Amino acid sequence: MWEPDGAEGHEGKVGVLLEDGTVPGPVYIDLGSGSYVPSFTDWWYYDGTHRRPLADRMRAVCACGWSGERTYPIDWKRVRPREPYSYDTSGPERDWEDHTRRINAAAVQLPEDVARLISRIRERLDDIEGDDPLTALRIVGELDSVVEVNGSYATRLATRKHTDEEIATALGATEKALNTRLRRYDPRHY
Repeated sequence: MWEPDGAEGHEGKVGVLLEDGTVPGPVYIDLGSGSYVPSFTDWWYYDGTHRRPLADRMRAVCACGWSGERTYPIDWKRVRPREPYSYDTSGPERDWEDHTRRINAAAVQLPEDVARLISRIRERLDDIEGDDPLTALRIVGELDSVVEVNGSYATRLATRKHTDEEIATALGATEKALNTRLRRYDPRHY
């Protein structure tokens, strides 16, 4: 999975398409030890072996449900069976990065002075952590107290004025990730 930078809940990965353009279901592999049969959706499982579906194209997919329009052929002769992750999946990854850039562009932009302050705090924490983890922990505690005090108030105001969809878009998050975040900010009311 590709982890987003700022687009919370928008984890991406390589998805596959069969020759007829359909998206295959998960691949089930019987490991022979019990009634549980695990399933997998990693692109390299769709190689046509052991009665698995054979994917001929890949594309980017996102946890939010988005799928890339562009597809890329899979050359199974170049996929190393023990190292499928070494196969070039940069095309789908670039498409997913474009998707998350659009998500971030639609989000509410931080005021410039606040963005600079946050950046500076991150830099200082990086500098301090290795040499003085107790001070770093104290700084994180202070930030937690700001979130604890202001998070519940901001959550209540936002949810009174806006729909979950509007808030998720403003934060660059999926609605599922938004619900987790708002519950963390205001567990008594959300």
